[in-house]
Amino acid sequence: MSNNGLRLVWVYPDLLSTYGDQGNALVVERRARQRGLDVQRVDVRSDQPVPTSGDVYLIGGGEDRPQRLAAERLRRDGGLSRAAANGAIIFSVCAGYQILGHEFINDLGEREPGLGLLDVVSTRGEGARCVGDVLADIDPQLGLEPLTGFENHQGVTHLGPTARPFARVRFGRGNGTGDGTEGAYNDTVFGTYMHGPVLARNPQIADHLLKLALDVNALPPTDDRWYEALRAERIAAATQPA
Repeated sequence: MSNNGLRLVWVYPDLLSTYGDQGNALVVERRARQRGLDVQRVDVRSDQPVPTSGDVYLIGGGEDRPQRLAAERLRRDGGLSRAAANGAIIFSVCAGYQILGHEFINDLGEREPGLGLLDVVSTRGEGARCVGDVLADIDPQLGLEPLTGFENHQGVTHLGPTARPFARVRFGRGNGTGDGTEGAYNDTVFGTYMHGPVLARNPQIADHLLKLALDVNALPPTDDRWYEALRAERIAAATQPA
């Protein structure tokens, strides 16, 4: 983290911000400020260069055409890839998750190159769309509470050998591969299909991103009563029979 505080970058809100994903930026910013951190939030539109000096980058979901446009512009710009090479923390959702992989299927039915920041490949599923509340167990290596979120995607994402599953589903479809995996991550780059917004439902993930950015093992406690009430409500919704 820079001497001037935490720099939080919200990437392409004009293209990638479905289902309230911008709430993820609000949650990270708020939880950082609750710990007394000076936060500079930068919202980068798709006609602007992506800065390479951010600490935490957030990318949301989007429809098929905006996803293709975002991938094209991120490849051409190169800023996000350079930031990742510098060790920045990147958290992506749905379409943003697919863009961070090697390739996905675009709105023209063609294979669209991604950024290759995660060792995943996304295709388009042939069966029923993955829709509904999800409950999943996050990789034990991360030491986080169960994941709750809302999925709405047709994509199927296959993990390569250098990507770890972010979580394994108890309820829901996750990556859509049938193997129970949900999302993927490496050391500093994370992807998930979960909306909600996912960081409002799972504030421990936001705190994990902050700890990685700050290079600390713990953060001062905060009042989590609102978050815990929301978590309990959504976990109950996921586990009730349809």
